[in-house]
Amino acid sequence: MANSVQFETFVSGTLVSRFHYQSFEPSLVNVQWRWENPEISVLLEEANRTLGELNAFSLIVPDIDLFIQMHVVKEAQTSSRIEGTRTEVDETLLSEEQIEPEKRDDWREVRNYIEAVNQAIATLDTLPLSNRLLRQTHATLMQGVRGEHKMPGEFRTSQNWIGGSSLKDAAFIPPHPDGVPDLMSDLEKFWHNESVAVPHLVRIAISHYQFETIHPFLDGNGRVGRLLVPLYLVGSGILSKPSLYLSDFFERHRASYYDALTRVRASNDLDHWVRFFLQGVTETARKGRDVFREILRIRTEVDEIVAKFGRRTDLAKEAIRHLYRNPMTTAADLEKKLSVSTPTANQLIKDLVAQGILVETTGRIRSRIFAFDRYLKLFVG
Repeated sequence: MANSVQFETFVSGTLVSRFHYQSFEPSLVNVQWRWENPEISVLLEEANRTLGELNAFSLIVPDIDLFIQMHVVKEAQTSSRIEGTRTEVDETLLSEEQIEPEKRDDWREVRNYIEAVNQAIATLDTLPLSNRLLRQTHATLMQGVRGEHKMPGEFRTSQNWIGGSSLKDAAFIPPHPDGVPDLMSDLEKFWHNESVAVPHLVRIAISHYQFETIHPFLDGNGRVGRLLVPLYLVGSGILSKPSLYLSDFFERHRASYYDALTRVRASNDLDHWVRFFLQGVTETARKGRDVFREILRIRTEVDEIVAKFGRRTDLAKEAIRHLYRNPMTTAADLEKKLSVSTPTANQLIKDLVAQGILVETTGRIRSRIFAFDRYLKLFVG
């Protein structure tokens, strides 16, 4: 039987003196958890209910994978923005040549995140959520971008810090590198420990806090830590598809997010963090559910419009399928994806613009870029 720890008496860790600094050494989390605050149970029930509603759309929406990709794009853009990148959702969807040179470094980071998410979700079919999977994901995230020399795909072997310019003025100093392997091993065991009766959403709330506190990589911890949430939910069968991402909630409540994590470390207040996390799940799942409802409405309207395209109806339907995956396109894109001639692609775009499905975004005569605007707006803002 695992040790039992109560939220109200939880000790988050200890400060250990090192050479010129103190590192925070967190307590292990692979234990049985209990709490007295009834609000947590109420929030947990609401979060599970809205998560179930969100997952229902994953099961009933035809061709759901067409739309999941835009959820991934939105998450990549938002999670990277928390780390300081300045790439907008519509820019994320463009090719590198279409991006202004001074913005390409940020663009590559976001594109890496998209690739990392897609790879990690696909890998869950053959490899359970594990430190190995997280290291693989981190390697993809860091490939060819800022941080590529900071041990991509490997846990750190040197001391890092959060905030400040050095260890001397850091806002928070994670555990010493010597302890990282054991701490991450304990966390991995916690994900899969069936002998502890901990609800999944409480388990992943504790796991996200613990991961961010361990800060096991030299760079990219925030992004991997936020990605840990949908990986856990899909890996444990709570979600059929990766449709819930908390980065948008964390960014909109950024100060509260960092404060909640800090309160655990500084004041042992795990209760506050779990309540904040569950509120985030509920709000995000509700928002995701509403987005799927809008997608179904848009899909019905667009299907009715293109059904009147006559002999070009089938071609228009195929173009729309591509636009659900990437709602930014050019005539050349459609020409290639649909294997049609240049005049046919141009005429198709002209028809879609005339019906208000596509909107030209550049104001140029040449190299024009078109947006499936009403759909794209679901993921912007």
